[in-house]
Parts: sequence; structure tokens; C-alpha cells
Amino acid sequence: MESSKGSPEAVTEDRGKKIEEIAKMTTVTQEDITSNTKTIIQGLETLKNEHHQILNGLLTSMKSIKRENGDTNLTEEKTNRLKKSLETIELGLSEAQVMMALANHLQHVEAEKQKLRAQVRRLCQENAWLRDELANTQQKLQFSEQKVATLEEEKKHLEFMNEIKKYDGNDPQTQSGTEEKEQDQSTQSLDLGFPDDDEDGPQPEVLSPSQPSAMAQAASGGYEIPARLRTLHNLVIQYASQGRYEVAVPLCKQALEDLEKTSGHDHPDVATMLNILALVYRDQGKYKEAANLLNDALGIREKTLGNDHPAVSSCTACITHGGSCCTQ
Repeated sequence: MESSKGSPEAVTEDRGKKIEEIAKMTTVTQEDITSNTKTIIQGLETLKNEHHQILNGLLTSMKSIKRENGDTNLTEEKTNRLKKSLETIELGLSEAQVMMALANHLQHVEAEKQKLRAQVRRLCQENAWLRDELANTQQKLQFSEQKVATLEEEKKHLEFMNEIKKYDGNDPQTQSGTEEKEQDQSTQSLDLGFPDDDEDGPQPEVLSPSQPSAMAQAASGGYEIPARLRTLHNLVIQYASQGRYEVAVPLCKQALEDLEKTSGHDHPDVATMLNILALVYRDQGKYKEAANLLNDALGIREKTLGNDHPAVSSCTACITHGGSCCTQ
């Protein structure tokens, strides 16, 4: 038995139990400390009262002994010890009260800390929610901006189509009035020539809305112009007659680009559109650009209609005589 108690296993087991007891002592909660402190304060108060009673009794006995002229040394020694004990008790009470005040303060601090932690969690949640709302709002804003841009493009397209429809509706009347003028002026040629470089000619003519059929005939070069191009031609002439070249020129270029995409560059419609744009450039006094466009249109007609076609001969003669558009 003795050998078993002194064995290393037994020593290790005893140490483990002691460590567990120490751990239990160190894991005392704050509530346990507060409760034990209150109990100690009550015990110290009781002990203080008892010491006061004993001290009062000793003082009374000391007075009686002095009256009888007896020995008071023993009583004085007891009295001094009681006074020291009372001082120690009062010190313990003061320390216990300080501990209670500190415990209350710590509880208050802990409560404030928990409150602040709750506020931090709430603010973090609100911040995350606000970030989500901001991201959603930014997506909606981007979508709205894209939609506005699309609607602006659709609006411009619809305005352009509305202008074309308006001139489509007025086209029959314009054509009938123009045909009557053409019959009266059948013996006259269309004067669209460029001024000589060596002479100071008059200012460039302004295209008038009364010329669309004549211009269309000049631009056609002797083949049937599609109704869409006639309408576009009338619209361009209308803008040019008003001096709105910043609208007429981009309109011609856009139509020319669309024709080249759908029909290719070498197509009679492209040549017609080049002639219309040349008319606008000529009206602006840009004779070099107009001549380049006429040469391009002549090349297209030579490829598509042949060198013997009347339109090719007419354009060649016009360019040779100063750059007027094809009149046949």
C-alpha cells in the first residue's frame, strides 16, 4: 500500500487533482465574488459590533478596578488588543466596500460595452444594407442612362422618318407642278456649271425647293430613280435652300453610307447619291469636292451602265465643260 502511494502514478494523480481544485478556484465568476464579499461584509459588521460590546465591558471593568486601586494591566492589554482588532476589522470593511464599488463599476462598464457592441453590429448591418442599396441604385441608374440614350436615338430616328414621310406625302404634288415647268422649259438646259477659275463669277446659287425634279433628273443620269432617293433628294434640296448645310451634308453622307452597305459602292443608286451630294457642295462653293464626287459617280456609271450609255456621255461632257451634274 505504501509503495503504491509513493509511486509516480499516484503522485501524478494527486497533482492532477490539485490542479483541478486550483482551476475551480480561479474560475470563480464575478457574481460569486460579489456574493462572497457581501457575506464577508455582514460577518465583519457582526464581528465589529461584538468587539465594541466587549471593549465597552472592558472599559467599564477597568474603571471599577481603578476605583478599588486594583491591577489594571491585564485589562489594559485586552483593551489594546481589541482596539487593534477593531482597526483591522474596519480596514477589512473599507476594502470590502471598495471591492463592491469596483464590482458595480465593472458591471456598469460591461453593460456599456455590450451596448456598444450591439450598436456596432447594428451599424455594420445598416452599412451592408446601404452598400447593397447603393449597388442596386447604381445599376438602376446605369440602366436608366442606357435607356435614355436608346430613346434619344429612337427619337432622332423617328424625327428623321417623320421628315421623310412628310416629304413623301408632298412628293406627288411637287412632281406634278415640276413636270409642268419641265414641259414649259423642255428646250432649256439645266445650268449647273461651275464658274471659271480665271474669272470672278457670281456667288454660288442657292438650291431652291422648286428644283427637285430637275435635280433628280440631273442626278439620275438617265435611269429610273427609286422613290426613296427622290424623297431624300427633295429633303436635301429643302435643307440646302434654307442654308442648313450642316443638316443636308450629313444626311447625304448617311444615305450614301447606307446605300454602300446594302448595294455596294458600284451601284447606280450610289452614283445618284454622289451627284446629289455634289449639288450641295457646288452650292456651298466647294467645287473641288464636287468635281471629285462627279468623277466617282462617272466611274460607277461606266462600270454599271457601260461607256456607250447616254448617262455616261452626259456626265463626261458636263465634267469636261466645267463640272455641272449630268443632265441626261
